[in-house]
Amino acid sequence: MKKTNVKLSQERMLEVIRRPLVTEKTTRLGQFNQYAFEVAANTTKPEIAEAVHKLFKVDVLSVNVINAKGKRKVFRGRHGVRSDVRKALVTLKQGHTIDVSVGV
Repeated sequence: MKKTNVKLSQERMLEVIRRPLVTEKTTRLGQFNQYAFEVAANTTKPEIAEAVHKLFKVDVLSVNVINAKGKRKVFRGRHGVRSDVRKALVTLKQGHTIDVSVGV
């Protein structure tokens, strides 16, 4: 990923990366040096790349972002909507890994 001049405080980095997404599909992506995170809705790709670089001390190749709209659900006759979620797929350089089972 090309270098950007994004300066993030420690607080902002922890706001940007909400949590790692650990599912069967995202676990399989680890073979290709890709990791999935839930991120804040107002973040940009350079902010996500910088936060992952600084928090996990790895080199980031690319960041892809997915905006998943919340589903309409009915629970006990009451209608509701799940929250919208923004996900980031982060690809790392060869040889770099993140252990998502350990806290930051």
